[in-house]
Amino acid sequence: MSGRARLTLFAMLATLLTSWSLAPLVESSGWLVQAAVLLGVQSAVGAGARRIPLARSLTVAAQLLVTLLLLAFLFAGKAETPSGGLLGYLVTDFGSLFQQGVRDVGEFAIPAPLTDGIRLLLLSGVLLIGLLVDMLAVTMRTAAAAGLPLLALYSVAAGLSAGQGGAWFSFLLAGCGFLMLLLTEGRDRLAQWGRVFGAAPGGRVSAASGYGGGKDGTRAVAPVRTGRRIGVVTLGLALAVPAVLPSLGGGMLGTGDDGGAGNGAGGGTISAVNPLVSLQGSLNAQDNRVVLRYRTDSPEQSEQYLRILALDEFNGVKWEASGRPLTDVPERLPNPQGLDGAVRQDAAEVRTTVSAAQTYAQRYLPMPYPATQVDIGGKWRFEPAGRTLVGDQLGKDRFQNVQGAQYTVRSLLLRPTASQLREAPAPDPEVRSEYTKLPANLPAVVAETARRVTRGATDDYTRAVRLQDFFAVSGGFRYDTTVSSGSGSQAIARFLNDKEGFCVHFSFSMAAMARSLNIPARVAVGFTPGTKQADGSVNVSLRDAHAWPELYFEGVGWTRFEPTPRSGISVPDYSRAATPTAQPSAPAALPSPGASAPSAAPSKAQDCPPELKKLGECGAPVASQGGDAGGGVTPLSVLGWTAAGILVLGLPLLPLVWRRRIRVRRLAAGDVLLAWRELGDAAWDVNIPPDEALSPRRAARRVAVLGRLEDEAAQAVHRVAGAVERALYAPPGADTSYEGLADDVLLARSALLANVSRGTRVRALALPRSLVRLSWAASDRWSGVTARGAALSGRIRLPLRGRG
Repeated sequence: MSGRARLTLFAMLATLLTSWSLAPLVESSGWLVQAAVLLGVQSAVGAGARRIPLARSLTVAAQLLVTLLLLAFLFAGKAETPSGGLLGYLVTDFGSLFQQGVRDVGEFAIPAPLTDGIRLLLLSGVLLIGLLVDMLAVTMRTAAAAGLPLLALYSVAAGLSAGQGGAWFSFLLAGCGFLMLLLTEGRDRLAQWGRVFGAAPGGRVSAASGYGGGKDGTRAVAPVRTGRRIGVVTLGLALAVPAVLPSLGGGMLGTGDDGGAGNGAGGGTISAVNPLVSLQGSLNAQDNRVVLRYRTDSPEQSEQYLRILALDEFNGVKWEASGRPLTDVPERLPNPQGLDGAVRQDAAEVRTTVSAAQTYAQRYLPMPYPATQVDIGGKWRFEPAGRTLVGDQLGKDRFQNVQGAQYTVRSLLLRPTASQLREAPAPDPEVRSEYTKLPANLPAVVAETARRVTRGATDDYTRAVRLQDFFAVSGGFRYDTTVSSGSGSQAIARFLNDKEGFCVHFSFSMAAMARSLNIPARVAVGFTPGTKQADGSVNVSLRDAHAWPELYFEGVGWTRFEPTPRSGISVPDYSRAATPTAQPSAPAALPSPGASAPSAAPSKAQDCPPELKKLGECGAPVASQGGDAGGGVTPLSVLGWTAAGILVLGLPLLPLVWRRRIRVRRLAAGDVLLAWRELGDAAWDVNIPPDEALSPRRAARRVAVLGRLEDEAAQAVHRVAGAVERALYAPPGADTSYEGLADDVLLARSALLANVSRGTRVRALALPRSLVRLSWAASDRWSGVTARGAALSGRIRLPLRGRG
């Protein structure tokens, strides 16, 4: 194995060993086998391109192209809504799958399931690092610099998998891979110099120097052995020193166990949270896992929403939870904001016992709203404005979460009436001032649409109901979980125009429109009531994730509305129109077999076939938007397009490959005249056309002058010319060749290429002028064929009519 081939192999091995640090991030390690195969192909393409040889930029481009084609073949048809054709797949489906992977990363806790999106992210990241390492270590011959992408890969993996265990082993593998890469490059550099270090007298060289040897002092020890010893000692120190040093925490560079979210009364704040990515990922999750199970004594399960947090700040870019102070969790939670009077007296307190799955690692506690008492173990903090429980900090980068928790919540079942909401007094000025803020960049269409929809309404309650019905019934909106989950001002305007989206778009748009009408509003994020089981428990799965607007009414407090036209979601009784339809929450665009019986709709979702198990899509299929919705890219079509792409992209390389093959055949033959022709073609390629009228000696002088050849290259040309003269004029049977003939031709060719401009050099390699010999050869062959045909036709005499 050559030195460069060995360096290529160890560059790939270093990337693979460093990639092992990503293994704790996902449940399955099967993707590592795929990564090894794809890295092998990528490295092989680079080795082949360097052997041709191609320019460095072309080598990297060829590796990148083959990598993209391999990924396209591997993930063909994996997107949720495949597009037609190769271009549509590479531009649309590939991006959609990347976005799906990003959503999966935000949705799942570590270790996450190996979804197609996450697998694409892992493979793409490893292949990109592998390409950088191969380029730096092999193509650019700077193996030390290749440690930077390896360090980046290990740092990201180590940061994400903190606390998962096995970090020392991952570090050991990554360190060994990088050291082997460095030693391989050092060995290759030494090999290019030949046997540099010779024997030395044993008495003059110490055994520890690495240059001494056997007992007789005549055997040299390779310095690579010393490098190995240094590497082993370095790795050992890196693993042992952190184990004996005290941990570095607290102070300016870290946060101790008692910092962060703040212990002690009134300490800490709740950070801004944007749950859009995880919410959409939950709705589109392929694995509709159960994340919560609960039992409740509430007589109205349809009102048993499990609320996580409230997004109360809209800055024009996104809705998010504003930073607020946290307090200790009181034994009895304070009275809900704005709740008073008859609504509070008529409320019933219900008890709900919740069990969270081990795979659900949410830091915010899902609870019915408004909770009055929470019984849960662990370290939790209370945010009064949103009535949210958030996990406290347990240590450096570690926080309390819901994973595997069992807790009991007492909450109020509120039953406000339409008249109570309609007759509610004006809200507190501070509440109205805080929760009606809108960004300056909000498009005018939002407020204009709100005023148009609520024209003629005389109170906030009627305006809220009309906004809800506009989205859920009369506005022609369509529920679609695949729409991009933008939440900024322009996204709301686009949603009002396109009229398709999912709960994020409906809730954010209604909240923004309500604020434009001076109605205090915010958005709650959590889960719908779930599906009741035969044993009386209720299962809440990923696709029960939901967002809904909450509007503030004095005397009632924050009140839920349901603008999302999704089957299985019940519109609150107090928000129904005076003459309600059979089911306001199910628009004509999405008919549902459970429209007449809302309480039965959730349980029917389990009977849907796998291809229809989209949350809210269980029932009559949505009409196709044109074209074959089940189409997409198949592996066979990707293979065909890949072959066609390789053929098209390989056509420009044919002249280069042909010239290299001709050159190798001519020089390998050892014939002087063939070598002379190769030297003439090399000069012709750099714009020194051949002159057949000149003698070999004068032709050699012409090439040396026009090609601006230095002494060594000029002498090589003259040596070849002298061999040609001997071959032409020597007696038959004389040996006219010499041992360094091929080396002289290659030396002269390299000098000719080095003395021309970059453009001329590229043209000489990619489109050599000597390529015209192919045309000449084809013309000669055609002339021969026609001549033979004419001769053959002359021999065949056909009988003539009228003769005889």
